[in-house]
Amino acid sequence: MNLSNWIECYDPAYNSWTQVSSIPYIPPNHALKDFAMVSVGGSVYIIGGRLLHKQKCQVANANVEVGVEVVSSVLRYDVQSQQWARCAPMGIPRYDFACTVCENKIYVAGGKSSVACVRGISSAEMYDPSLGEWTPLPNMRTLRHKCVGLTWHGKILVVGGFAVIENSDRTLPFMVERSSAEAYDAEAKRWEMKSGMWQLDVPPNQIVAVNGRLFSSGDCLMLWKGHIESYDGNIWNEVDGSHLQNLTSPMNSNGPLIYLTVAPIGTHLFFLAGYRTDGELSRTMSVVHIFDTSANRDAWRSFEPTEMEGDKVLCSHCCVVQLSSNT
Repeated sequence: MNLSNWIECYDPAYNSWTQVSSIPYIPPNHALKDFAMVSVGGSVYIIGGRLLHKQKCQVANANVEVGVEVVSSVLRYDVQSQQWARCAPMGIPRYDFACTVCENKIYVAGGKSSVACVRGISSAEMYDPSLGEWTPLPNMRTLRHKCVGLTWHGKILVVGGFAVIENSDRTLPFMVERSSAEAYDAEAKRWEMKSGMWQLDVPPNQIVAVNGRLFSSGDCLMLWKGHIESYDGNIWNEVDGSHLQNLTSPMNSNGPLIYLTVAPIGTHLFFLAGYRTDGELSRTMSVVHIFDTSANRDAWRSFEPTEMEGDKVLCSHCCVVQLSSNT
């Protein structure tokens, strides 16, 4: 039973994966899940998450998760020196939270702070790597978890998720709250509600910004909806030429899709997908598809799949690190 957490690096120039490093400071037979991973400069930050322990259940003959703990820890991995360091922890432990980078500072908001936390939390804070300090921010207007964080037009956005207005007696949030977003203005130091920005009550899987437009391709229940959608500030629209059948190697031809994460590089969206293959040995097939958001036609391109031993579980979305001229 392999419970190790590690970082892998994908090099688009060679279509190759490299297991870079295991994540340190995780107790034996434990795994870290639902954390955030972002990059600032040449460093990757592993923030928060759920620390869980798996053990064999003799009655059901299956692995069960026990001893769940929500952590506030922050780890930094320097890509060039290949060294890990502990950073100042967050003020509040959290998992399933929004996280983004703006002007070389890391912003986190929402999530859940404990296993017993049902509605999520509204707190937010900012980390300045140059000072090594976290600064509390004003609370959002909603309790929100499984939300997505991104930076757009100079503001920090916390989009979608399971949300409810703080101090509300309702146990089932209305559609208007789950489909909303909150924008933080760092200069004014306040949050502003943006209703209908996500337009679904199911949390998004991932939203990325490219050249002033936002792109999404799925939600937490359906990682790939069959096409890409873009947001122009008013409404989400299907992107022309982004249908699944335009791919030379369709995403659903390699077995069940077990993870999907998107990385924006230039005008391109890199879809990093993992599929579980059939057979006696458990294996994961990794396939990378590229969509050029600036192309008028033939925008999709696919790399040859790569087979890996074991079942890979994606514990966080990917991030992009660019060193010199190589990504």
